[in-house]
Amino acid sequence: MIGAASYESFALYYKGFNIGGNPFGDPCKTKAQWAQDFATMQAMPGAFSSARLFASSDCGTLAQAVPAAVESGTTLLAGIWTEDNGHYEAEKAALLQAVKQYGTSWLIAVSVGSEDLYRGDTNATILSHQINEVRSLLAGIGAGHIEVGHVDTWSAWIKPENADVIRACDFVGHDGYPYWEQAPIEQGVDAYHTNLAKTRAAVKAVKPGTPVWVAETGWPVSGDTIGPAVPSIENAQAYWKDVACLAFSEEDHTFWYALQDYGDKPSFGVVGPDFKPLYDLNPRYDGEAMLSAFTARPIVELKQRDKSKIECILAYGDRLLVGLNAGSLRVYRVNEPIDEAQAQNDYSATDERPSSAKSNAVDLMREEEKFSKYKIEQLAIVKEASLLVSLSNAVVSIHDLQTYELHETLVKTKGATTFAITSNIVEDPLPSIVSRLAVAVKRRVILWSWHDSEPNPDTSEITLVTGVKTLTWATGTKLVVGLTSTYVMVDVETSNVTDIVGPGSIGGAAGQDGGRFGGVGVSTINYMGLGGAAPKPLATQLGEGELLLAKDINTLFIDTEGQSLGRRQIPWAIAPEAVGYSYPYLLALQATKGTLEVRNPQTLTLLQTISLPHASQLYISQPNISLAHAGKGFLVISERCIWRMGALDYDSQIDALVERGRLDEAISLLGMLEDALLKDKEGRMREIKMLKAQWLFDLRRYRESLDLFTEVSAPPERVIRLFPPLIAGNASSSAVVEENTEHKEQLNEEDIIHGDGKSGNADVEKKQGTEEIAPKDAQLTHHSSTSDGGSINYPKLKTADEGPVLEGKDLKAATAELRPFLVSARTRLQRYLNPDGTLKDTQASIDASASRVQQAQELLLAHAPQTSEERRQQMLETAKLVDTTLFRAYMFASPSLAGPLFRLDNFCDPEVIKEKLTETGRYNDLVDFFYGKKLHRQALELLEKFGKEGQGDEKASQLAGPRRTVAYLQNLPPDLIDLIFRFVEWPLHEDPECGMEVFLADSENAESLPRQRVLDFLQKKDKTLAVKYLKHVIVELNDMTPSFHQNLVEIYIQGFKDGRVGDQSARTKWEKDTLDFLRNSRAYQPYKTIKLLPAEDPKLYEARAIVLSKMGQHRQALDIYVFKLKDPDKAEDYCNQVQLSEGSSLSPNLTKGSHRSLASDLQDKTTSIYHTLLSLYLSPPHPHKPQWGPALALLARHGARMPASSTLDLIPEVLPVKDLESYFRGRIRGANSIVNETRVVASLRNNMAFSEEAKLRLGDGVPGANRGRGRSVLITEERVCGVCYKRFGGSAVKVLPK
Repeated sequence: MIGAASYESFALYYKGFNIGGNPFGDPCKTKAQWAQDFATMQAMPGAFSSARLFASSDCGTLAQAVPAAVESGTTLLAGIWTEDNGHYEAEKAALLQAVKQYGTSWLIAVSVGSEDLYRGDTNATILSHQINEVRSLLAGIGAGHIEVGHVDTWSAWIKPENADVIRACDFVGHDGYPYWEQAPIEQGVDAYHTNLAKTRAAVKAVKPGTPVWVAETGWPVSGDTIGPAVPSIENAQAYWKDVACLAFSEEDHTFWYALQDYGDKPSFGVVGPDFKPLYDLNPRYDGEAMLSAFTARPIVELKQRDKSKIECILAYGDRLLVGLNAGSLRVYRVNEPIDEAQAQNDYSATDERPSSAKSNAVDLMREEEKFSKYKIEQLAIVKEASLLVSLSNAVVSIHDLQTYELHETLVKTKGATTFAITSNIVEDPLPSIVSRLAVAVKRRVILWSWHDSEPNPDTSEITLVTGVKTLTWATGTKLVVGLTSTYVMVDVETSNVTDIVGPGSIGGAAGQDGGRFGGVGVSTINYMGLGGAAPKPLATQLGEGELLLAKDINTLFIDTEGQSLGRRQIPWAIAPEAVGYSYPYLLALQATKGTLEVRNPQTLTLLQTISLPHASQLYISQPNISLAHAGKGFLVISERCIWRMGALDYDSQIDALVERGRLDEAISLLGMLEDALLKDKEGRMREIKMLKAQWLFDLRRYRESLDLFTEVSAPPERVIRLFPPLIAGNASSSAVVEENTEHKEQLNEEDIIHGDGKSGNADVEKKQGTEEIAPKDAQLTHHSSTSDGGSINYPKLKTADEGPVLEGKDLKAATAELRPFLVSARTRLQRYLNPDGTLKDTQASIDASASRVQQAQELLLAHAPQTSEERRQQMLETAKLVDTTLFRAYMFASPSLAGPLFRLDNFCDPEVIKEKLTETGRYNDLVDFFYGKKLHRQALELLEKFGKEGQGDEKASQLAGPRRTVAYLQNLPPDLIDLIFRFVEWPLHEDPECGMEVFLADSENAESLPRQRVLDFLQKKDKTLAVKYLKHVIVELNDMTPSFHQNLVEIYIQGFKDGRVGDQSARTKWEKDTLDFLRNSRAYQPYKTIKLLPAEDPKLYEARAIVLSKMGQHRQALDIYVFKLKDPDKAEDYCNQVQLSEGSSLSPNLTKGSHRSLASDLQDKTTSIYHTLLSLYLSPPHPHKPQWGPALALLARHGARMPASSTLDLIPEVLPVKDLESYFRGRIRGANSIVNETRVVASLRNNMAFSEEAKLRLGDGVPGANRGRGRSVLITEERVCGVCYKRFGGSAVKVLPK
């Protein structure tokens, strides 16, 4: 294959050179000179057929260049200068004139201006207006589909003030010259891609989706040296190999600068004055095919003495029928059947199976010399009917397939030019095979059919507008008919004819027979042995539901309905002789070149060119006959030879594409092939996409690279190692360069050299020193394996010394794109990994089999694990690597985003995080990380350090003081109580109030701490803190544990005894708290407590009285209030509390001053607490004297609550009755209240009874009544009483209202 193939990996994009209109030494170029330029390009490796022109009117550029372009099949990117109005008007007029005269088939697009913004000749407002103006002018003459844009340098495109120009452009032309930027040649490729990426980014930010074309780039062969940028042929050669070979294979329109400018200084031209290349313009794989999909093997060669000529062939099973120009039919047996599927069924009883030991590809079995009187132009079979169909002397005949005897000559076909046969399975209603024969006779299409093996006697005809040239079955009922001037789709069942609209000669308006370039200069076409001056319309089926139409050099992809698929045309320089489809490739026979082109039908890339001298026809088994073996046995025919095209196995084809760096082609081919045809299709597709992603990464196209890595769920380790240690740490490939170097030396000695001392791979020496576009080790090889019988050894990634060095802006850009990938990987890992590092029970959460889950897990791993424990360990290591790398990426590009990562469950390496955060002084984040990783001791030690000393450190100001430590301790679980005690000491010392929040906080953790241990700890530290904690536990948490209550009581009493509570206010508060607690608590032990209260200690009188009350010794308690404390009010309050606590039936309003009495006669028989107090007042023990005042006040307020008889017995006789007036009035008032209350209750009951009786008697007359006595009630044996639920039976029944 010639070197051109490597430049056509994206042949649907325009590739060519910049060409000026002023040759050196001449004023202007003539048409002949333009034609020479175009011929020079087309003769180069790559057969370039596009050029960029700078002007339209200068030197009559378009007037001279366009005719030469049309004749040579060259397409042009036209330019318009915009310097001044006069010049600008002349440029527009020249463009419009060229379009009106020659159409638009030669015109790629229009560039309005070139580097105007860079030079400052205009501004964005004026230039955008001019772009829109040119677009409008083109639309006015029917050329509105032509794209209009502007070409400028990257430095102009990135300026915000030029955004309006981007918005006005249909495309943006990029100029990039590393030479002018003083880049050394070693950095040329990096500078090229960096600046191109800047232009793309600027365009995307302003107008997403706008294509960026490479309008100018190159390296001078001569001129001035600018810094480290040296012009020379050697450097120009290197830049061509590094940049041109890549640029011409990328998905961009690319125009190299320049074809020829030998008179300029510096000079960038690639050819000299003699139009010979100044350096090697071959691609990287010079002389080597991108792919060897097929190999040609001649199987039939006519001997020199044989004057016959091969006109047509037919292959089926192991038979090859060859029709000759003399009318003879030769029958060969193919020893390696072309169609193995048919071969299994086509051997008759008399035929012998071919022996594999035979050396001949075919054996001549017989020759039917009288098969026809004239040359045999076409052969086909109706297999189900065992019929052979032939076209000879413009008549179609039917023969027996076994004996080749003539059955019938179809008289209706006189004047036939071609025919087509199809066989399909039809269910109507039972499955049957329907075969159809379509014959082209001038303007008519005549149709015959067979159902299974029975012929249908009826025929049908369809008449078309012009003569029929070709017939191609699109489906079992639809036929693509190539006419003289267009194509139509014919439905043979309904006879509907649909025009197919396409470009140029494929489907133009009536009368327009011109091709894409007006038919000028296109070679005449020879088809199936029939000569003709006009190009014949060609058609072939492609994949499922797709067809290709081709006429001249115009192509159109359509579906089975005749609708265009909207795909680009195939960039043929000359019209093909024949087209075909051999799964999965598109074939085109270039008879004038004697070559067969093999293309990818999706990308249209030229993959292989096979030299077949004088070849004129393709023979491919009909897909609807042998779809399973399409592409495994097609033939190519010349007048003297038949070649069999053998296909390389698909796995080897994929390997070859990857080895040569054609990753996009490998991906496309994998997508077209069925899974059964490949070993591990899914795995290979994934691996190749990862190779492409790395390739994009090496080109600094980081977003595309990381998006692709994400798409295929690449192992994170593989992606991370592309980054330097600053991001990837020890996982970086650059971190193990020395180790890899040593390993390579060992490989050279042990693995490459075999026992005989020779290289084990012939390609190793061949490719040493060869530059490649894709990774240098991008090679897929197969090797045997004892485990599965064969596996794929995928290529390794570049090491750091092979790929570009990431630093500065590039590193920031790459890191920004890495973060989403790591987040995605982190999410995928969390599906299978628990926060504690154990594997999740995926069977319960994922609707998939165990094997599928394992496969999904292994996608995340760089190496396939052997056991479940290895899988868990590898996933844990991967998660650790992902999280740690994500942390480094955040710290490098966006430190503020690192904090949230710590607050989530993560697997970050603690040592890395500690080192990095310590370096940057982010101690608060470090504490958060330690907490998330449960490294609490390290966190608390850090907090203690900066809590005590951090006031002078600005970076640790957030950790200063005890508050941050207290907040941390509050979040620790109860099982870390020892750690809490260890690190709460210094906060308690520094700020006891703050430190106690660890134990007193309103949180679940604080409430669930072991309270007895906390109490013991605090008692050792400070009794005041212990009291505070006990009060919190008892009062706030309502803890009724007796020991806590007793402890608090003892602490209170001991405080009284010690007298070291504090100042007077503190002692007063302590006393109040003690008495309140003794009074309100019911959980402490009174009998134990009373022993702690000396009877003669005045400070403890009231406390002792309260404890005696708890013991039920009310008289002793009142004795203390009356005689020791001498406080009648407290004594009376005490009685009131006792009365309430004992659940007295009297009114609860027993406060001082109350005179209401609800005493009853029953109270006279009981002793009241008030009676006890009264007895102490009136009959005090020795040596106390009676207290008449408090006694009379007590009688006045509570006399009604005391038994009358015993109360009067206590009153001495000497006391005047007048002093007892208040007592008697209270008694009388209480008795009257009881009587009155009884009367009110009786009256209310009478009213209620009257109301109920009225409802019972009056019934419906009263609102809400139940019909009274007039209602009927059914009593059954099952009916029960609504109150006692007993059966009524025979009892008397009284019905109540409700």
